[in-house]
Amino acid sequence: MKMNKLSISITTIIVLILMTACTQNRQDALELWPAQIDDKWGYINNNGECVISPQFDAAYAFSEGLALIVINDKGGYINTQGNIVIGPNYDAAEDFSEGLACVAVGNKIGFIDNRGNIVINPQFDYAESFSEGMAVVELNGRYGYIDKQGKYVINPQFDDAHAFSEGSAVVKVNERYGYIDKQGKYIINPQFDYSRSFSEGLAEVEIGKKCGYIDRQGKYIINPQFDYASSFSEDLAAVSIGKRGGIDKHGEFFDADIDCGFIDKQGRYVINPQFDGAYDFSEGLARVVVNEKWGYINKLGEYVVNPQFDRAGDFHGGLASIRANGKEGYIDKQGIVIFMEQ
Repeated sequence: MKMNKLSISITTIIVLILMTACTQNRQDALELWPAQIDDKWGYINNNGECVISPQFDAAYAFSEGLALIVINDKGGYINTQGNIVIGPNYDAAEDFSEGLACVAVGNKIGFIDNRGNIVINPQFDYAESFSEGMAVVELNGRYGYIDKQGKYVINPQFDDAHAFSEGSAVVKVNERYGYIDKQGKYIINPQFDYSRSFSEGLAEVEIGKKCGYIDRQGKYIINPQFDYASSFSEDLAAVSIGKRGGIDKHGEFFDADIDCGFIDKQGRYVINPQFDGAYDFSEGLARVVVNEKWGYINKLGEYVVNPQFDRAGDFHGGLASIRANGKEGYIDKQGIVIFMEQ
């Protein structure tokens, strides 16, 4: 089951928090950040001050005013005052999105509202958060889409399916990826080896082990030529030619893309390939990897925070999570540490 937040180790939770970007609907509580103090998790503010005392076995970012927490391997939710508003009753859970959260009871998944009421009974083998009014669900190996009443809008029929983004969704049929509209009709027939969701009007697709970008009509805007390509974010996309992976000195998998740079929507390099790894721009900065150290650049390709961290996350609400010397923390956009794990 893909929805496995509660079954992972605390170490993995740390990495997920470092790597996971907060979506726009979390902005109401971006001033609160999950932080580990000793063996428990609480929340800090943008000044690094503890505002919700460490008491949870795991804690996640706020979404729509509530945050997923874990107590004794069960998931529940707190408000921004730290009060438990939905008790830790679930075997797995996800963040709230569009007013609902998917939760697991046993091995079946359903949806609750922000008062903890079951809105859609647990019945699915897998489910994703709602996006654009619909949610991906899986039953007996087939994927489809439901509305917020739990009714099928698009019947289960796909080998895989992704959330709707910009009015379309990626689906997989017979080992090929294509795009459907909200009526379930193909707008771009399955033909790609892999596809990402549309972002800023373009979608990254892979064919013949090369990556390029298409528009909503399925026309190539940037021909497949890269070994790796990310979605566009803030008008730029990270791309690379050449790939390698391995285990770093901390014993973690390190997926570096040799000669990473950034292109614009015409496929022109704005920041020339020079990094071992590069990731999406967020709040004007992008994290990059050089010699297994992480730092941040601006849109001119200039270092704002020199590579020095063992791990780093995207900036959101003016802060980014980092790892240094085996400890987790947060920095501001000047690279100043505002919190470090105790």
